[in-house]
Amino acid sequence: MTPPRSEGFVRMPDADFEAILTRAAEEGAKRALADVGLDGDEAALDIRDLRSLVDCIRLVRRTAMQTAVRMITTGVMLALLAGIAIKLKIFGGGP
Repeated sequence: MTPPRSEGFVRMPDADFEAILTRAAEEGAKRALADVGLDGDEAALDIRDLRSLVDCIRLVRRTAMQTAVRMITTGVMLALLAGIAIKLKIFGGGP
């Protein structure tokens, strides 16, 4: 039996259409995961490991930025203190 046609379109009940869409989405997701090597019994563990790795990369990036800002701030503070020490002639001599 062929589905009824209307103006070149196939008509089918909403429930059947939803079932076809659900099946197609599941098959597409399985194929996409298989294409990148995330299929099989260990797939969930692999995805958790990848998420953990991404979290670690973000932490390292954030820590590196904080360290750079601290080093720049410390350098500026040391330069200011050195300028004050020279201006006040704390270390003796000088013109």
